[in-house]
Amino acid sequence: MTILYRDECLLVVNKPPGLLSQPDHSGAPDVVSRGKEMLSDGTEEAPFLGLVHRLDRPASGVMALARSSEAARHLSRQFRERVVEKRYVVVVEGTLNGIGSWVDYIAKSDRRARLVDADHPEGKRAELDWQVLESNSARTLLQVMLQTGRSHQIRLQAASRGHPVVGDDRYGASASLTDRAIALHHVLLRADHPARPRRKTIRAPLPACWSDVLTDAMDAAIYRMLDREQPS
Repeated sequence: MTILYRDECLLVVNKPPGLLSQPDHSGAPDVVSRGKEMLSDGTEEAPFLGLVHRLDRPASGVMALARSSEAARHLSRQFRERVVEKRYVVVVEGTLNGIGSWVDYIAKSDRRARLVDADHPEGKRAELDWQVLESNSARTLLQVMLQTGRSHQIRLQAASRGHPVVGDDRYGASASLTDRAIALHHVLLRADHPARPRRKTIRAPLPACWSDVLTDAMDAAIYRMLDREQPS
């Protein structure tokens, strides 16, 4: 796990695939615990580190953590009010063309997320916008912008349309990837700084396992997209 940005308010890291976002009953390594280790000054008291959003365990990319309760409240409000821009690069099976939006409803029970009808009592609206960056006869590289942040949202919505995320055998992908990974990477996060009147844009390099997923044309398309989004 590498640090992308750090100051008195924020710790922003590049989460590798296979790492939990936060501790759970398994005791497996997680982003919050590793972040506290990175910030530790050698004293017995662990530093404060607030989780304000999550990434699925097999996904990778930008994760922002708050270093104070005030920063956590500020960032949580931005996520809740959809002020934060979350941009992903995703490789799915099959061929898509152009741009589009997907709207579904997702319910979560027994720690499993599933698509449900709009009138389901536990269903929550799930919306995203997608744009094809590159495609061939077998796979399509998408840029995805989440409008909502539901559990397994991108994975469920893509798979339900016959285009599972590459490597995501949980939702029907034809093959798995190394490093317990799926081809879903949070490549860019844009949010207001908790303590300064400025907008922060942070980008995360792709994990090494993506070299087995991307064609040269897909790699070039991601480079062009990120080149238009200079970090600040």
